[in-house]
Amino acid sequence: MQLRQRLIKQGHKGIVAQMRSVFFQKFRGVYAASILTTAAILIDSAAHAESAHGIAMYGEPALPQDFVSLPYANPDAPKGGAIVLGNTGGFDSLNPYIAKGTVPWQLRFFTHESLMGRTQDEPFALYGLIAGSINTDEDRSWVEFTLRAEAKFSDDSPITVEDVIWSFETLGTEGHPRYRGLWSKISSVEQTGPSSVRFTFGEENRELALLVGMRPILQKSQWEGQEFADAKIADIPMGSGPYVITKYDAGRSVQLTRNENYWGADLPLRRGTNNFDQITLDFYGDSTAQDEAFKAGQVSAQREFNAERWNSRYDFPRAVAGDVVKTEIPHKKPSGMTGFVMNSRRAPFDDWRVREALIQAFNFEFINSALTGGAQPRITSYFSNSLLAMQEGQAQGRTAELLAPFAADMPPGLMEGYVLPVSDGSERNRQGLRSAIALLNEAGWEPVDGMMQNADGESLSLTILLAQGKSEHKAIADLYLGALKRLGVAAEVETVDNAQYVERTGKFDFDVTYYRRSLSLSPGNEQQFYWGSPSASMEGSRNLMGAQSPAVDAMVDAMLTAGSQDDFVAAVRGLDRALMTGRYVIPFWQFTTGRIAHVKEMKYPENLPIYGDGPYYMPEVWWWED
Repeated sequence: MQLRQRLIKQGHKGIVAQMRSVFFQKFRGVYAASILTTAAILIDSAAHAESAHGIAMYGEPALPQDFVSLPYANPDAPKGGAIVLGNTGGFDSLNPYIAKGTVPWQLRFFTHESLMGRTQDEPFALYGLIAGSINTDEDRSWVEFTLRAEAKFSDDSPITVEDVIWSFETLGTEGHPRYRGLWSKISSVEQTGPSSVRFTFGEENRELALLVGMRPILQKSQWEGQEFADAKIADIPMGSGPYVITKYDAGRSVQLTRNENYWGADLPLRRGTNNFDQITLDFYGDSTAQDEAFKAGQVSAQREFNAERWNSRYDFPRAVAGDVVKTEIPHKKPSGMTGFVMNSRRAPFDDWRVREALIQAFNFEFINSALTGGAQPRITSYFSNSLLAMQEGQAQGRTAELLAPFAADMPPGLMEGYVLPVSDGSERNRQGLRSAIALLNEAGWEPVDGMMQNADGESLSLTILLAQGKSEHKAIADLYLGALKRLGVAAEVETVDNAQYVERTGKFDFDVTYYRRSLSLSPGNEQQFYWGSPSASMEGSRNLMGAQSPAVDAMVDAMLTAGSQDDFVAAVRGLDRALMTGRYVIPFWQFTTGRIAHVKEMKYPENLPIYGDGPYYMPEVWWWED
């Protein structure tokens, strides 16, 4: 035991040579083999006990311990400049970590940090941020972090183990529902040293060790005597990030200023990032007003999600003069899912045949041509554009094995394959409407005086709920309404302000609504929150469609317990099939390239991350250069 403790304390470098010397000097003959076996076990234990600078879902993280900066960041980027980013809608909260209120979506990327930080150039790898090192066992049944002594909140107070433990418990019990799933999987949290904390898990799940590293750390002392879940807009949570909120006008703007005393500025994970001295988030009533503000120079950059507009509408004077430039950022991430989601909790959307009929009636080719010039390909599955996407035709290999127990209880397509309908591109879409009518007839709906009715004489009707200011979503819905009318469905669009939209979707108070779910190359526990059965009744969850599918749940479980990359891919492909054949969403087009229009002074590095654009790219690694 003393030898083992000494070896672990020393670390595993040089242990092999030391072990050979000790054992061959003291023992000979028949005992040599067993002693060497024991030595190998001790060496392995020592190696696993050694703290590391990073962790990956499978294998080792790509960046070495002495890496200088992220490969897609410019470590010599200058600091300075001020930019304005535009949002539509408004806000009534500055606390991204509670369920109450509407928060600027960018906020949590600027002001708060976690124990580890993620790179956008690897499917799932984390490197030390607040924690300088991470330690876990081979099965990842526990994980231990050692905090950096220099880690501080923006008020210059040190981040302590007590802050870490309080943050996890508070977010897990009083925070936004997105944080509660992880807390339920942690069986214990304990301080193991002056600056170290260990989390032990209550289930087999390899990703939990990484997820713990990604939870935001808040300051415990700030909330003593206050109700965290009922925070007012003035109760801005203290963070340790590179920016602090220095001014706000409720519902209209938020000003973030770079903290010149930011503790982590010289960390490899931070070099060349967070370069702007000031970032202002301005809010506009709708996208048209925001566009006009950008053209007038009141907004510094905006993302464009419509290829037709990108090609035809950036010819305003400032763009022609070269003061505004267009940048395209390709990526290799999955498409995710964008479309109209149907609420399967309520009739008639609880019938997959009705959902499929609404998919058949959606004339994608015509709508895509009218709104994007046909330039953007359709989303074909939740993970399309990546190796995780379901394969065409019959399920094969390990994916087929995982799905087989659920085939009899799932809608058609799970095993044999499912594809979205393709129209001839004409406005009438006769084939799609004929298929939709047949499905509705099968589900008990018949045309009466031009309207679909069921046996009780009730008309088939639906309302598409949209947030105010989303003009493209409204344009898609308006074109869709024409097809629904021809089908005999009484449909309308309801537009509400941003606060009402968040409240209603959070309570699942809708028939159909716009839906966007970004997905990564390393899907994990968040999938339970997106479409797991328990989240279907959890207000505030991302499971807007109300999916309660044993097949979906089983695929997520298989994904989380996969011991190899091959098993992981097979499980995700099975999940993709189960979601697509569930027919929950009417998919739109995918965004295979990020498009950013910005003022010429905003610069970015030549190297691009595999995940392309996103909040961790623009503005995080961009800088200002006159």
